[in-house]
Amino acid sequence: MDKAIFFDNAATTRTDPEVLESMKEWQGDNFGSPATLYAFGSQAKQAIEQARQQLADLIGADQKDIFFTSGATESNNWAIKGVAEALAEKGRHIITDQAEHHSILMPCRYLEKKGWEITYLPVDAYGLVNPSDVEQAIREDTVLVSIVHANHEIGTIQPIEEIASITREKGVYLHVNAAQSVGHIPVDVTALSCDLLSLSGHKFYGPKGVGALYIRRGVRIDPLLHGGGQEKKRRAGTHNVPGIVGLGKAAVMARKNLDAEIERLSALRDHIIEQLEKNMDDIRLNGHRTHRLPNNVNISIEGIEGESIMLSLSYPTAENARPVFISTGSACVSGTLEPSHILLALGLPAELAHGSVRFSLSRHDTREDADYALKALFEVADRLRSMSPVYKRGAKQCATGKSGEGCDCEAAS
Repeated sequence: MDKAIFFDNAATTRTDPEVLESMKEWQGDNFGSPATLYAFGSQAKQAIEQARQQLADLIGADQKDIFFTSGATESNNWAIKGVAEALAEKGRHIITDQAEHHSILMPCRYLEKKGWEITYLPVDAYGLVNPSDVEQAIREDTVLVSIVHANHEIGTIQPIEEIASITREKGVYLHVNAAQSVGHIPVDVTALSCDLLSLSGHKFYGPKGVGALYIRRGVRIDPLLHGGGQEKKRRAGTHNVPGIVGLGKAAVMARKNLDAEIERLSALRDHIIEQLEKNMDDIRLNGHRTHRLPNNVNISIEGIEGESIMLSLSYPTAENARPVFISTGSACVSGTLEPSHILLALGLPAELAHGSVRFSLSRHDTREDADYALKALFEVADRLRSMSPVYKRGAKQCATGKSGEGCDCEAAS
């Protein structure tokens, strides 16, 4: 089988060979625990602190405000539950939005069962949260606003700075899930003016199972994990030394190549969108056209199930010898039959949400890879549409996903 094309990098990226090399030492002879006082363990502690500084440099933070976790899911849970518990006497109201990752929505729903009240703000047809909605939703008992930096499914980048100016004025903590943005676009916690920020190593060519939570100095937050005194008594558990070292190396590499990769991937992303819109009828670009991640393309294809497209592309044929791996809906819930809650939040009808696929690109991908994947997609889509009992060529789609004649939406395709 020819080399596969992996266009599902929003789910996970390939660990960079330089990152793997940096981890070897700490997986073999240097296996000491950083919690010990003797020299063998102190070497591991020094490696952790170096990685802490490397990660802090990537996001413009003080290294003392970086706390290592197992990934963004733990960091998101810690931010939401930890602040809720620490500030329960002030209030039990949290604000988020309807298009968040499940690692935000599920902790919020957990807290609802415990007596907290959660406001789930709407998003517009492009997935954007209106800062004025945040301002209107804040109450005297609001303790936290949690808004994603860049949406994992549709790539839309939120106006975090505007939201932060509101939360800062109101005296409410702002948590930002930056799992998709760190390492892909500039992320600076001072510029964003956030109080907490989550990230995950495997989203930017680091190892799986390691991430971090930035906690601005002075933020009140209870531990999520209790036990030993690791991470300044805020996060118990033996450090994942190889993973943390790898995360630090990934941060160094991301910082060095960031501007060039943004330019290259943005051009590749725009090429894919242009070719899709030029060669396919009845499709809809999901997410904001310009305020989006440089590596994200999400489209809905009228008359076809996204799962059918994904599976058809993943198996090589005589015509397409290279399997192409993409995702449909959110990668975390792609095993379910329910349409993406994010696309439904944009206003898409369920049948169009079911027809969504996502291309998420990496530093390894080329224009030749993209053109090969596009050719395969066109062939698969034509074949599946020819068998569809519901597809009618030429159905127009407006920005809200409504089809049919008479739509007066200015964004109608």
